[in-house]
Amino acid sequence: MTKKIAVILLILFISGGVFALAETTTVENSNISHQNITTENGGHEKIGEELPMWSAIPFVGILLSIALFPLLAPKFWHHNFGKVSLFWALSFAVPFFLHYKSLAIHEILHIYLIDYIPFIILLWSLYTVSGGILLKGSIKGKPLTNLIMLIIGTFLSSWIGTTGSAMLLIRPIIRSNSDRKYKVHIIIFFIFLVANIGGSLTPLGDPPLFLGFLHGVKFFWTLKVLPEMAFVSITLLAVFFFLDTYYYKKEDKKEEKVTEKEPIRILGLHNTIFLLGIIAGVLFSGSFHLGHFNFFGIHLTYENSIRDFFLVFMGILSLVTTKKLIRKDNNFTWFPIQEVAILFAGIFMTIIPALLILKAGVHGQFKFIIDAVKEPWHYFWITGSLSSFLDNAPTYLTFFNTALGQFFSGVPEAKAVLTLMTEKAIYLKAISTGAVFMGAMTYIGNAPNFMVKSIAEENGVTMPSFFGYMVKYSFIFLIPVFIITTLIFF
Repeated sequence: MTKKIAVILLILFISGGVFALAETTTVENSNISHQNITTENGGHEKIGEELPMWSAIPFVGILLSIALFPLLAPKFWHHNFGKVSLFWALSFAVPFFLHYKSLAIHEILHIYLIDYIPFIILLWSLYTVSGGILLKGSIKGKPLTNLIMLIIGTFLSSWIGTTGSAMLLIRPIIRSNSDRKYKVHIIIFFIFLVANIGGSLTPLGDPPLFLGFLHGVKFFWTLKVLPEMAFVSITLLAVFFFLDTYYYKKEDKKEEKVTEKEPIRILGLHNTIFLLGIIAGVLFSGSFHLGHFNFFGIHLTYENSIRDFFLVFMGILSLVTTKKLIRKDNNFTWFPIQEVAILFAGIFMTIIPALLILKAGVHGQFKFIIDAVKEPWHYFWITGSLSSFLDNAPTYLTFFNTALGQFFSGVPEAKAVLTLMTEKAIYLKAISTGAVFMGAMTYIGNAPNFMVKSIAEENGVTMPSFFGYMVKYSFIFLIPVFIITTLIFF
């Protein structure tokens, strides 16, 4: 009930902003990369250039809440995370609105209509459809079996997206290892590989690469990062196999349940049609340009709106055509997607100042970051580091544009991107791999990370805390691999 109230209050707050905007002024420019917005007095306010760095405190606050509350007050967090998310969202939104009024409403509407709602629709549709596919049978979670499943998931991620691949395979891998005592590392490496690094090879794999595709990067150009992706993936898979073998040998085989062997079969296989439909919908939105319409100052494109309605339709078809018993046997519940929707509603609100300041470039408080980016390895680490905590899609786009400005200032974008793909390909590879690879550094680095964590916990796996994930796993296993990757490729 608390979570529902939080969502309702947040919707009411945004809806109130819509009516307030209708009564004041219509803002014509909705592109977050151009912050010169006409005010009621006819002037221009460059919000990203004006915002102080401390305006990102609510964003830090919600991250710390996600990190600390489950560790220090788990019961409170479980029942009140919606209230906490709402508190941090309003702690930024209220003063932001009081100072910038209609401009603030415009930015809030922009991030929810352009980013958050499509983000949740995509997650919901993939979560719903994949939850209707049930892999049954006697699959024993041995090291070789787990390795094969991670390889399959890593491969699929570039073609059905990291979210699609993760939602499709997380339940089977949890079930196959249900009798094992040591299994947290399996979920962690699943997040590393399936939910992140595996999505490096096509624009379908991860949102940052899809943004690059929309801005002129050829669809198959991203296959050029295969050497980097293969090196990181093979290294992590080898480490995983060694680690899983070690833990498997520590298992008490006497405690293993003896069950009859059941043939492997897939139920709800018709949901793969809906899964392909979701992929087709995403491709459609990036391949066709049908014009746009204005909704309270926000430019929404027809192709994106069609895509979102189509994705919802795919999810509804899955719900209608899939037997309830299949979802029950799949341990399917709505809690993981509800948790993600509520927490990310707060994250998307509080992330606004960080993104605006970042997009202001050398004119904002993050000037020192933009000025520091010169070499390929700079792009790799700065794009990656920011993508670990911020939305990796706009972070990718920021440094994509930074590279264009550094090398091709004044050149038309189409020509500049073409040259970037050829003469300066190493810079684009650094930006692409940084944004995708380092999304694995934190639970919020990429959309499916938090969902995998939530599903695992719902199935009885005790996952590490926000900081525990970083200190015990990503710092130890990912950072050394990324350093070697830097030395070899960048």
